[in-house]
Amino acid sequence: MPSSNTDPLVTIGWMAKRSGIAASALRFYESRGLIESVRMNSGHRRYARSTVRRIAFIVFAQKVGLSLDEVGAELAHLPKERVPTGEDWKRLSRQWKARIEAQIAQLQALHMGLDECIGCGCLSMKKCLLTNPGDRSAMNGAGPRRWLGDRA
Repeated sequence: MPSSNTDPLVTIGWMAKRSGIAASALRFYESRGLIESVRMNSGHRRYARSTVRRIAFIVFAQKVGLSLDEVGAELAHLPKERVPTGEDWKRLSRQWKARIEAQIAQLQALHMGLDECIGCGCLSMKKCLLTNPGDRSAMNGAGPRRWLGDRA
């Protein structure tokens, strides 16, 4: 990630403090190619100040369930020759909003169903006699069939 006069280089300590991420995690992210540093003659790492945005994206993306490989694939869509703009970030986020919306829907369904049968028959045998008599769901395969998308 090239530096320019408008994007000064900062130390790993500054980046760790500003991003809230341990220096060891920053080195790990760098080893995975998620962020880049410039090595000084002393061997110390220096990061473009704008790297804090990439780190924020990495943290957020992991919280919504993206793997580091998926994060890396998403970050590869950002320009390397300049500091990403707001429009660059919007374009990137559009690519995975559908995934977040699907996760929200799954969590809402889970939340609503916590007091009821989860579709496997283990929590509410009396209710399952009504919604799954004779364990009909088992004909569709193993596991919590309702949560896997089968109808009651």
